[in-house]
Amino acid sequence: MLEQVILGMLLEGKMSGYDLKKIIEQSVGIFYKVSYGNLYPALKRMTERGWIEEEETGDAKNKKLYSVCPEGKAAFQDWLKEPLQANKREHLIKIFFYDYLDEATRLQQLETYQRGVQMQIAQMQAVQQIVAGELEQIDNKDDYYYRLSVMYYGIEFFKMENNWLETIKKRGKQQ
Repeated sequence: MLEQVILGMLLEGKMSGYDLKKIIEQSVGIFYKVSYGNLYPALKRMTERGWIEEEETGDAKNKKLYSVCPEGKAAFQDWLKEPLQANKREHLIKIFFYDYLDEATRLQQLETYQRGVQMQIAQMQAVQQIVAGELEQIDNKDDYYYRLSVMYYGIEFFKMENNWLETIKKRGKQQ
């Protein structure tokens, strides 16, 4: 899926590997992580496939800019047209088996995970504030409808997960 994320970002315009990582972190990074260790090999594979084009900038940093080729745009469109699929949520598998953990460890693990969820909520709300300000400057807000809907989904999802964690922690304390 990394290739498709890269293609989607490059449809916005030419970017360096550094720019791609930064924009991925600031947009879909809440639910999709990328490292330089998998970004640059993906860029190389995509260049070899003819999906993207690499342009040398000739500056002192030997920076390269990437842009989407017609083959890459077609591959991206094909991927977008595939049926939607739910993602794996490995933490739910572990929680399913938490009856085998002692209460103190179980609560510690749940609280640690919950703090991460709360951080995600705070990050997404901060992004929401930034986006709200940027939307004031944009004439055609409808062009960003689906991007914004994913952001709102993320906020609501993490709030729901936080509430669910609170509920299962309370049940664990009652036993």
